Amino acid sequence: MAKKITRIVLTGGPAGGKTTLISRIMHEFKQENGWRVITIPETATELISGFGIKPFGGCLSMLAFQDFVIADQLHKEKLALDAAQLVPEENILIIYDRAILDDKAYISDEEFREVLARFDGRTEEQVLAGYDAVLHLVTCAKGAEYAYNLGNEARTESLEYAREMDDRTLRAWSGHPNRHLIDNSSDFEQKMNRAVREIYRILGEPVPMVEKRKFLIEMPDVHMLMERYRAVPMEMMQTYLVETRQGVERRIRQQRRDDSYLYFYTEKHTLEDGTKWVTEKPISGKQYVAYLMEADSSMHQVRKTKYRFVSGDCSCEIDIYPFSSDRAVLFQYTGSRQAEVPEGIRVVREVTGEAEYKNRFLAMVQKL
Repeated sequence: MAKKITRIVLTGGPAGGKTTLISRIMHEFKQENGWRVITIPETATELISGFGIKPFGGCLSMLAFQDFVIADQLHKEKLALDAAQLVPEENILIIYDRAILDDKAYISDEEFREVLARFDGRTEEQVLAGYDAVLHLVTCAKGAEYAYNLGNEARTESLEYAREMDDRTLRAWSGHPNRHLIDNSSDFEQKMNRAVREIYRILGEPVPMVEKRKFLIEMPDVHMLMERYRAVPMEMMQTYLVETRQGVERRIRQQRRDDSYLYFYTEKHTLEDGTKWVTEKPISGKQYVAYLMEADSSMHQVRKTKYRFVSGDCSCEIDIYPFSSDRAVLFQYTGSRQAEVPEGIRVVREVTGEAEYKNRFLAMVQKL
């Protein structure tokens, strides 16, 4: 069976939500469900922070900088396609955190054509054909100004600059026939949900149900879960960090499946009106270890084994905690509140929305 490889670019002005969306995509399109997500990080940021190659400060011109960016981007894109052929999964999703047409926002159209031509005579049309779809995440500076700096306290770009670059990026990608605009007409969580739904539509996959219910259950037979439902276990550990800004909860998470590890950094902001604004980004193992030095010693780490499986038309997750010998938590994702609990699972009661069954509370009490 031929592999299905889908190439999607995430673009937009500063503070649009690209990093958080990449984290959501990695959660949504799981390896145990037959997906492989390959991510290509933002090239310009890597060159500036990793190599010290900067289009300012007397280092080199913006035009000369684009030669480095495009050369590196083309190399990484080829590696991603080669990797897609080598991995065992049949459904491959390649996610680009910005891509070649983003460079057009920083130089003139004529300069961009000249730079492209230096790479085997490439044209803009040829480059555009290398991407199946483009998601433009509108900067928070347009319609959600209050949240502009929430995900990055070190952000230095002004609101005016962010708006200008959003407009320039939108124009740069205007030639792509499959472009989707994700604006700030809803809160951030809904913005991310809309973006994920667009990806399902791009893939030609049914959009999953979004109703989430939580149940306290009796300790299940994990061998039954793996045999009957082919449940896939994943070891997880969540660590809360000391508060460095008022109203900002910080945490890190380690996920292990077999010998594969993933790490994430999350911030939950509580705004003046009580609204929650959550940002998340994948981090490296080295960054994860550094963050561990900032752990909040007043709280326990939340360790658990998560079993994921499908029952009927429901996606299910069961969290089993080392501090509980007789209770566990079932999450059910479905479009119907009448959906049946999987056979072999005994429900104690529904606990959807109850604070004492959320991770932060469990980090304090270590009790179900």
